Amino acid sequence: MFEEDTPRPAKLDLEILSVDELKARIEALKADIEACEAEIAKKEAHKSAADSIFKS
Repeated sequence: MFEEDTPRPAKLDLEILSVDELKARIEALKADIEACEAEIAKKEAHKSAADSIFKS
């Protein structure tokens, strides 16, 4: 996928958020990061499996 194909979310004005809202946002972002890392690991495992099949 090309970078220009990926929509970029509008930049959030962090100054308008309270401390509690900022903490909640951080937790949500951490959860998104963990989900992305899990997906990367899954895709790398699939690629490794495919590479081992096709490389002889």
